[in-house]
This record gives sequence, structure tokens and C-alpha cells, in this order.
Amino acid sequence: MTTTTAPAAAREATTAKDANHADVLIVGAGISGIGSAYHLQHQCPGKSYAILEMKDTFGGTWETHKYPGVRSDSDLYTFGYRFKPWVGAPIASADEILKYMGEVIEENGIGDHIHYGHRITACRWSSETNRWTVEAVRKADGAAVVFTANFLWMCQGYYDHEKPYIPDWPGLSDYKGQFVHAQLWDPATDYAGKRILVIGSGATAATIVPAFAEKAAHVTMLQRSPTYFFCSENKNELADRLREVGIDEPTVHRVVRAQIMHDQDLMTRRCQTEPDQVFEELKELIRAFSGDPNFAFEPHFTPKYRPWQQRLAFCPEGDIFRAATAGKLTVVTDTIDRFTETGVRTADGTEIEADIIVAATGFNLSVMGGIPFEVDGKPVDWADTVTYRGMMMTGVPNMAWVMGYFRASWTLRVDMMGDFVCNLLNHMDDIGAKKVEVVLRPQDEGMAILPWIEADNFNPGYLMRGLDAMPRRGDKPEWRHNQDYWAEKDAFPLIDLRSDEFRYA
Repeated sequence: MTTTTAPAAAREATTAKDANHADVLIVGAGISGIGSAYHLQHQCPGKSYAILEMKDTFGGTWETHKYPGVRSDSDLYTFGYRFKPWVGAPIASADEILKYMGEVIEENGIGDHIHYGHRITACRWSSETNRWTVEAVRKADGAAVVFTANFLWMCQGYYDHEKPYIPDWPGLSDYKGQFVHAQLWDPATDYAGKRILVIGSGATAATIVPAFAEKAAHVTMLQRSPTYFFCSENKNELADRLREVGIDEPTVHRVVRAQIMHDQDLMTRRCQTEPDQVFEELKELIRAFSGDPNFAFEPHFTPKYRPWQQRLAFCPEGDIFRAATAGKLTVVTDTIDRFTETGVRTADGTEIEADIIVAATGFNLSVMGGIPFEVDGKPVDWADTVTYRGMMMTGVPNMAWVMGYFRASWTLRVDMMGDFVCNLLNHMDDIGAKKVEVVLRPQDEGMAILPWIEADNFNPGYLMRGLDAMPRRGDKPEWRHNQDYWAEKDAFPLIDLRSDEFRYA
């Protein structure tokens, strides 16, 4: 992999690990926080910064999830950062992603800035000092620690890493076997030869089911409703060909990213304009990879929504369907009547016995990590704010929140927001501003204030369950996160930091 090293002067200027004040405080050392730190370090080399991380190591999602087979469901050519080429298979394991992130940290001296084991308990803004005061508890000794910062960059993700979503199922306490949510899976668990029931059918189930099928006696996937699956070989022919003819890795990375994003854009738009045709193509891929030309899609693989209205689960080599055709997987589509001592009874009376039941039922949305925020002594209710392009909120100064994409790789927005935030910080220096906030303009008077996103745009369960806690959106492009990378990649470079929606002081 190509090594990118920060200039020595930049490293010296930005080292803030031993200080309790920083120009910029980044919350979270996951894929968003590490990418944001890189951009800050390279685009604002005079800024000091620190990263607060709740866990004992970096990685975020890729450190939290330890279930069998855990892997990306986005290709790493676009999920990887734009500044560091990815050279492995497009769909990568968590370990491979952590190795990649570790190289970014090591190559750029980012580790010097990370405070591990710090759980933030409050963030308070003062307009008198134009500073954030961030209170945290240090895991090592339980001590209360206070940091101050001029700007807060929230990169903690969007779900609760410790409390996953488990429905209130009747009789759960009656079950005598082992029950666990996938998010809390202990990798030391021995499941060889066991009967396993996986409840759920989304991206997590698509990953965990074929991994279980390799060792388990049998796997049953119980789903309330079907999911769309996209089967493909875990390789990129363009990347392989470019390498074969001797093209350097940075060029391979740039060209392949462009090719993938073009194809994804086309796919996303076709899902809206010709969803039935897209579904037929997805079926053909499933038939090809499963090895069964007569593979039956009713009732277990015919979703009730259009493709990409929820996340499209990626299946490298069609592994979940190969498990089905090999007799290692049974799919049941029904709701749960109740848990029993030996398993689950479904609404139609079917009894599913299992030694281990794994809930792949998603997660609980967590806005700003559930951290209490105050602005000048007043608590912030995020549902009372309006979002500026899904990254800043009205009434909350000197703060940006990284919320990535669901239909495209999350990291594409990390890179793009890195440019925006660094441009904003440099602009503030140029005009001598210590404070910036986004405000509704005179032309926004009377604008409709709506939920974060339309249900017919993107409606997974975790988002619908937590939508009332999210910031609101307006009906103008500036006041929403439209989940459209292909529109935003053109709009972001044109943002005028002198426009009326930015108020400086």
C-alpha cells in the first residue's frame, strides 16, 4: 500500500495528546474520526487537535462487531479513504479493515492524538469564551477529565454500540438455550455442530448465516419480511486488469473508485425508475451463484419494497444462497408468536428448535452518541434543530456531525466533509471569526420543517424507530441530508461560506 506521511511540521503543530485544550476535538476513533483527523492534519496543519475514543482501541464498528464472518457490505475501493489505495478484495473482513485503518494511523502519526478509554458525559458551549467544554470519565482510573476545544467534530457514528435493538418478544426468558444479539457476540463461542436460529434478514444476517453454515449442524433464518440481495464475485476486474498491465496503485484506486461510483449511481437511479427490471436482474444473479436455475423466490426472497429503499445486502460469491442450495440453511418467513424452552414458535404454529438463537435485528439509533449537549446553559434537543446538509445544526455553534451514506459508502462523505470542515476552519481564520453557526435565512421563512428523511426515500427499521429524535430537515437542498452522494459531490465544492446561512462572530 502507498504510504502517506504528514509533514514533520504538521505533526509538531497538531500534537495535542498531552494537552487538555485543542483547536479541534474529534469524538470517536472509528472510520469517520480517523479520516477526519487525516484531513484536518493535512488541510489545517496549524490546528492542534485531539481525539476522544470511548473504547480501548480504534475501529468503531469494526471493533464492536465480532460475530462470525463480519465483513464490509460496501466495496473497499469506495469505503476506503480516497487518500489511501485499497489493494485487497472489494469486500473485506473486519480484520482487514482494522489493519488498513491502523496503517493510516501509523503512517500519519494520528495515534499521538488519540485519548483511548474516555467516555464523554457532557458537551457544553459558551458564547462568552467561544469554546466547548467536554467532560469525560477516564476508564483507566475512573477520573473525571475536562477538555476544551474551539470546534467539535462529532465522528462517533449513529447507533448505540452497547445496547442493540432487541424486540420485546413474548417468552424470551423461557428459552433455555443460548440467546445473543449479533452485536454482542463473543468470538470464543463454540457453535460447531449446533442448531442455530438467526432472527433477521438484513446485512448482518447475510454475513453471519453463511459463516455459521460452515460449522453448524444447521442454520435457520427467520425473517419477518424478505430482503434484496446482490450477488457478485469478490473481485474487481478493472482493478485486476490495471494491475496486470503495471498501473500504479494510486491510479488504480482513483480509476476504480470512479468506475464503481458511476455504476452505483446508475443502479440507484434504476431502482427508482425501473425497480421490477432491477429485481429480475438480481434474481438472475442469485440463480447463477446458487447453482440452481430454478431457484424459488416465493415467498422468502420477494420483498415488499423497491430495491434500495432499504440497504441492498451484498453477497460475495452468493454465499448465503449456496448455503441454501446445499441444504445447510432453511428460511422461514413469519412473525414470532413466542419463545419456548427449546426455540421459537411462529405465528402459523411452526416450531423452530435451536441450541443458539442469534438476533440480527439491527441497532438503536443514537444521535450524537446520546451525549447531553448544552448551548449557553440550555439543553439541546436535536429534534428542535434543523440540519444544514446533514452535518451542522441550527442553534449549535462550532460543531459538525459526520453522518455518511446508506446507499453509497459511508466514507465517501467522511472525505467530502473533511474538505468542507477544513475549508470552514480556514475561512474562519481568514476573517478572524471565533464562532460560526448555521441559521435559517430570510428566504427560508415559512419553509416546511419535516422529519430527517422521507420514508419512501430510505426507511430501515432503526431509522424509523428513532426518527423523532433526529434533527429536522427543510424542503430546500441546503436544509437536508438527501442521501445522494452523486448530487452532493458536485454541490459541496460550490458551497459559499460567505452565504447568509453562515453566521460568524
